[in-house]
Amino acid sequence: MIEVALHIALGAVALALLLNGWRLLKGPAIGDRIVALDTMVINAIAVIVLIGMIGGNDTYFEAALLLAMVGFVGTIAYCKFILRGDIVE
Repeated sequence: MIEVALHIALGAVALALLLNGWRLLKGPAIGDRIVALDTMVINAIAVIVLIGMIGGNDTYFEAALLLAMVGFVGTIAYCKFILRGDIVE
């Protein structure tokens, strides 16, 4: 029963990734595209965790943690670049 729920959740998160990709490409403003990219990172983390739960492998959880840290730093760098025009001061 839990395996069916995990596969349904994986399909829902995959659909969310597709919709985020559409927002990333068609976003009317740069802020919308940054938010879409950040949401795609969160959804990719969810996909990695779900695959780890389905496969029963603990390595995926460490990969999800690393992606979360890199995604956070990337979002901050994009926002700082948009606001100031330079990442490193």
